[in-house]
Amino acid sequence: MSNVELLSPAGNFEKLKIALGYGADAVYAGVSHFSLRIRSGKEFTYESFEEAIKYTHAQGKKLYVTINGFPFNAQIALLEKHIERVAAMNPDALIVAAPGVIKLAQKIAPHIPIHLSTQANVLSYLDAEVYYDMGVKRIIAAREVSLKDLAQIKTHLPELELEVFVHGSMCFAYSGRCLISSVQSGRVSNRGSCANDCRFPYTLYAHNEESGTLFRVEESEEGTHIMNAKDLNLSAHVKDILDAGIIDSLKIEGRTKSSYYVGITTKTYRQAIDDYYADAFDASKYMQELDTTKNRGFSDGYLVNRPYEKNDTQNLAHSISEGTHQVVAEVSEDGLTCLCKDKLSLHVSYELVLPQEHACVVEISNDIGKIFKDEGAWYIEFNVLRTENGKSFEEIHSGNTNAMVLPVKLPSYTFLRNKIKG
Repeated sequence: MSNVELLSPAGNFEKLKIALGYGADAVYAGVSHFSLRIRSGKEFTYESFEEAIKYTHAQGKKLYVTINGFPFNAQIALLEKHIERVAAMNPDALIVAAPGVIKLAQKIAPHIPIHLSTQANVLSYLDAEVYYDMGVKRIIAAREVSLKDLAQIKTHLPELELEVFVHGSMCFAYSGRCLISSVQSGRVSNRGSCANDCRFPYTLYAHNEESGTLFRVEESEEGTHIMNAKDLNLSAHVKDILDAGIIDSLKIEGRTKSSYYVGITTKTYRQAIDDYYADAFDASKYMQELDTTKNRGFSDGYLVNRPYEKNDTQNLAHSISEGTHQVVAEVSEDGLTCLCKDKLSLHVSYELVLPQEHACVVEISNDIGKIFKDEGAWYIEFNVLRTENGKSFEEIHSGNTNAMVLPVKLPSYTFLRNKIKG
């Protein structure tokens, strides 16, 4: 079995470039409302999507197209045209959830492999066999299935590829089969427009049907985010997963998340995978780096634990929290400037997050600023914040869309960050 694939989200073209630059072997992305992430689907036009596929293939990497929504009758004709159009771009696979769409995709584009979405909720080799017989090449496992169950699926179907989520948001409902968003706002989860109602705070009431009395249930110190699931983080278990020898791809959730999230999660899991094969796995190192991203608290989910064994998968206090670090700027693709994402000040040291550990950076000091290394990490300080047209600032904030000149060229999409004081 070859080395496991690292699969990262590509919410738009820039995030796709970041994911590939930070170490992904493959990315997944969608265009149009047939994807389960409508917002990210709108980030691509058909023209830019075709360009993205060509860019990915030029890097020697793969791109999988998400067509994992559940269409209604009125959408089928449009879906046919959509499949025809994206199949002509020669992506590496179509990610599909509905059996009818599998048949349709095979009819229109028999040369494109089919990957079965986690939304199909495969939990056993019986279900896996049905889809395998339909021609599915890979199954993206349900979030609730265990590594032991996946081993049994692999035993029964050794040629079937298995993909598992290792990081990202988790739905409080069973594999995303949720109607709360539909009921409250008319936004249908399984058609890609979930409003994330489970993340909201709620006030509970008790109603006495005999008297008609309505009592407000008093809030405890645990809070009111009663449906808010923590984020999945299996970085500490990458060794266990790869030791099993049955998983073909590790998948990171997050097409609607920030560029920094895409970069950090991809780089960290890339390092965990590479360290595993180099016999240098260090779980604490990966956990520390992932803590720098915004999250809802972390859980290791159900892949390595049975559901009844877990009682820490919810965050009842709040729906989002800051990570340990704040992103302050992002370096441009050409590496010559950076764009402020928070606040940039003079004579403050900002850590550089490089796409790869071996990225070429040199120590330098000039009138613009300096770049130096301290305790294994690279830093940058500005002596002047200057735009390309020569305008200077003492301090700038994220509302300023002027790119700031760097002291020296840096790797594309390097991030500048500092630690949040707490």
